[in-house]
Amino acid sequence: MTMGPYATCVVGGAGHVGAPLAIVLATRGLRTLIYDLDRASMNRLAEGVMPFLEDGAEPLLKTMLAEGRLGFTTDPADIRDVPYVVITIGTPVDEFHNPVMRVLTDCLDTLLPHLSESQTLVLRSTISPGITDYVDRYLGEHGKKPKVAFCPERIVQGRAVEEIQVLPQIVSGTTPAAEDAAAELFGKIAPKILRLTPKEAELAKLFSNTYRYIQFAAANQLYMIAEAEGANYRRLYAALKDDYPRMRDLPGPGFAAGPCLYKDTLQLVSFCDNGFSLGRSAIEVNEGLPAFVVAGLSARYPLETMTVGLIGMAFKADSDDIRSALSYKLRKLLKVRARRVLTTDPFVKTDPELLPLEEVIAQSDVLILGVPHSCYKGLETRGKPVIDIWNFLPPAGGDRPDGR
Repeated sequence: MTMGPYATCVVGGAGHVGAPLAIVLATRGLRTLIYDLDRASMNRLAEGVMPFLEDGAEPLLKTMLAEGRLGFTTDPADIRDVPYVVITIGTPVDEFHNPVMRVLTDCLDTLLPHLSESQTLVLRSTISPGITDYVDRYLGEHGKKPKVAFCPERIVQGRAVEEIQVLPQIVSGTTPAAEDAAAELFGKIAPKILRLTPKEAELAKLFSNTYRYIQFAAANQLYMIAEAEGANYRRLYAALKDDYPRMRDLPGPGFAAGPCLYKDTLQLVSFCDNGFSLGRSAIEVNEGLPAFVVAGLSARYPLETMTVGLIGMAFKADSDDIRSALSYKLRKLLKVRARRVLTTDPFVKTDPELLPLEEVIAQSDVLILGVPHSCYKGLETRGKPVIDIWNFLPPAGGDRPDGR
């Protein structure tokens, strides 16, 4: 079914940031083209199947496909004359914790021949401060002058379809015209538009994730202090929060990682020339939690004779995304210490080492809850010791890293 030209194109539109945005744009009457080189994910989307877990996305996807509001391409030439080109490709960090600009510039080089002054180029994923202006200059040096904007996504992965439509949207542009164009686009889907300069918008995105990461680090540091002193943090935490409003913002302990929080904190550390000591400390705490758990187990049990079962491997609850998941760091550490390490996760489909839950429980001597998937609530662990830093499962056996 042909419905006329596309109003928007989402570059990287088969990914976790791009696909929900493309679907929501389509629901607002904007015929949207998804451009991506991941043919497997593109084919799944074209068949009405989400390539990853995203609440509420699949029914909308099927409807938008039936109505002809979504298209798919692997040819960059198809972005020509599309008014809005939204890039959802972020900047990863290298082994020195510096932003990798090549990923973004390679994408821009592919799009360059097909961009024009009539278009608005919107950067959507996390970028290091100053990159929006850099992109504007880079395009100009190559003879291209589209309007350039940065409009950061600030959604929780897995609830993007909902949050895109209810959260305020920050917009910025390298010119007033670019800012206005971005505000016009996102005004169709967001309840409120907040205007900032590009540098302010870039920092706002990094600040959001870094602050959350620091909150988790504070919780994890307090947890480790209490457990090292022989205190039961499960009871301590409950008492701290009980009818005491000044502690309401203290999150519970847990493996804080994923594709955004850790990376964005690293980007801010790098941007501050390693002067962001609070961010570096947060990384040390959160990344050190798996080693703390293993050290506690080793002090209590003869791990070299035991099988350890890891229950849940995704980076957060009820997700299938394993990017930067600390459960995998925990698995690597345990493989050096334990006789065997078994792993399971009902959502993850990309890890051939995963086994059925019942098999892991049956064969393991001690269990560790890697992530608190909702399906694990009330899990029967056959009375085996369970290390549950999340305080998610009912106490059973030993629920402390030192086994006491």
